[in-house]
This record gives sequence, C-alpha cells and structure tokens, in this order.
Amino acid sequence: MNTFKELFVKYNWNVIEERILSATAEDVEKSLRKTKCNLDDFINFISPAAKNYLEEMAQKSHLLTKQRFGKTIQMYAPMYLSNECQNICTYCGFSLDNKIKRKTLTDSEIKEEVLVLKEAGFDHVLLVTGEANYTVNINYFLNAIELIQKQFATISVEVQPLSEEEYVALHNAGVHTVLVYQETYNEAVYKKYHPKGKKSNFDFRLETPDRIGKAGIHKIGLGVLLGLEYWRTDSFFNALHLNYLQTTYWQTKYSVSFPRLRPAEGIIEPNFVMDDKDLTQLICAYRIWNPDLEISISTRENEKFRDNIIPLGTTTMSAGSKTNPGGYSVDKQSLEQFETNDDRSALEISTIIRQKGYEPVWKDWDKSYNHRL
Repeated sequence: MNTFKELFVKYNWNVIEERILSATAEDVEKSLRKTKCNLDDFINFISPAAKNYLEEMAQKSHLLTKQRFGKTIQMYAPMYLSNECQNICTYCGFSLDNKIKRKTLTDSEIKEEVLVLKEAGFDHVLLVTGEANYTVNINYFLNAIELIQKQFATISVEVQPLSEEEYVALHNAGVHTVLVYQETYNEAVYKKYHPKGKKSNFDFRLETPDRIGKAGIHKIGLGVLLGLEYWRTDSFFNALHLNYLQTTYWQTKYSVSFPRLRPAEGIIEPNFVMDDKDLTQLICAYRIWNPDLEISISTRENEKFRDNIIPLGTTTMSAGSKTNPGGYSVDKQSLEQFETNDDRSALEISTIIRQKGYEPVWKDWDKSYNHRL
C-alpha cells in the first residue's frame, strides 16, 4: 500500500459501529485473557459491553504501562505561535469566520515565551499554530525552530499538513514529533465540520501521517476530536490508522491524544457527550491493545480526572498550558483556541505526580545522542 487511504476504503463506518455495539461480555472476557491483542480485541474493549469490566481493564492497563514505561510521566508544554487560520472549522476558536484579533509571534516574542517555559522547568515543547499557509508556513516554522532548538531537548509541532519534502526539512531542523489529528474519520460528514479551507480536503489530511513517516520523523501523534462523532467508532478508525502506520513505518514511535470538545469562541456543541468513565475506558483500551503506545493527557481535562488517570496508562502530560499565542508572557489576553480545564502550574502538577508515586520527567533525551548521516 502507498497510503493509508487504500486500507481505509475497505472499511465501512456503519458496519464497524454495529460490530462495536454487538460485542458481548463473553467477547470482552476473551480479549482480556489474551497476552497479545489485535484490532478485534480493541473493538471489544471500546464496546458498551466493556463498561462493566472497567476495573479489570484499569488494573491490566496499569500493569502494562508500568512494565513498558516504568513509573514516569514526561512533562511538556504547548507554545502557540499564531492564531491565524485560513480554514473554517465549526469547533475551533481560531476558525477564519470568527472575528477575533489575529496574532503571530515575532522572533523577540518567541524568545520571551521560551524564557517563561524554561523558568518553569520544561525541556519538551510543542509548537502549535493555526493553518495559515501564506504567513505561518514552512519558512516561519524553520525560523522558529532555529530560534529555540538550543533551549529544548525535543521539539514537537502541531501545524497544518505539509508535503513530504517539508517534513524532511523539519526533521533535518531537529523536529522530534509531529502531531496531526484527522478530527473525525467519518468521511460522510467531514465536510460539515470543515466547510472551507485546505483542511476540508479529507484525503490530503488522511494521508498526512504517511508523508510524515516517509520523512523519517522520530514520532507521530494521532487523535480524533472526541465529541464530533460517535467516539467508539471514530476511535476504532484511529486505532486502525495507528496499526497501519506501526506496520509500515516500524522505526517510528507513536502517541495518541484524547482531545474532548471544549468551549471556544463560536464553536458548536458536542454531538456526542463523552463522560469521564468513557474516556477512562478508551485510555485503558488503547493501552491493553498496544502496550508500546505513548498516551498523552492535556489540560483540556479537569484536575480530578488528570490526577486519577496518572496510573492507568498515561505517559505524557502538559501543565500550566496557554492556548493563545504569547499566552505565557507577551499577550495574556488574546483569544485561546479552547478553554483549558486544569490551570495548575507545572510545579503543582509535578508535585501531584510524585504524590502518586511517579516521577515527572523534564528531560529524557539529549541532542548529543543524535546521529545524522
């Protein structure tokens, strides 16, 4: 296969949904007894039938995470560089049709943001922008990376889908991880949520992780926006995508995130409400299905949930996050992409992690170990 699309078209959304809904308690029990799971087992773990096995799933998820990752949680911070965007997305505060003040950080403002993050202890940073190809493009990204690369052990990016050649350029510049979310794999309604802009091209976005993989990026992060479509079905397709990528680009690491639809300027209400118990089930399902997968929990989630989910599969957490450009230092009043739900500082979060018996990891890699041919 050249891209995931060739596999994706072999699956039908409604058929998969029916398969999830028809899973039985016996199916779940059989999957829980296995030592190595496949996508059929993942279906059983995310099914309504598995809700009655959440305690058993949580215990198994905890054990597998401890065996694979130890009792550590990597700390990172998002740094928003721009809220300029040429897409209309019905769920995003940065959407083109929202009449907000647009801002893109200058070189000096980027450096000010870096100072605040470094003072807080961060060595892992995630650079985030809206999707504005004319202003916030590959040249802007490469310049920002050059400005900050000596300050951080790893740099991740969450920006608009790029070409393979542009991902190669990011890789050569020192980018460690690229995050790209399909938002929903339900192609029949995708255009409803993305009526205008480059993001409305379902196939181009779907094939983005293939381009990232071919470029040799160290880690790829996927996820769906939980609340647009039925979370169980969307999550199966996200797992299908991850499974394909791990098989095809086996030298690359993978992570999954769980953004639940949060309040923001001009957005829609969630079509499907996912409660904390549902999200716990989903996190445990991913861990049991794929023990090597990195699992990230952002400040979208509330304090109680984040505290309690630490032992159940989490490997990475953000803290003290600002989702507006310049939010840490230079423009604390500009519009956020979405409201955070855990406003505690990095110090407070690291203290909670230690109280849970885990070690917050600020730096787990040094660039001196990088070898480029």
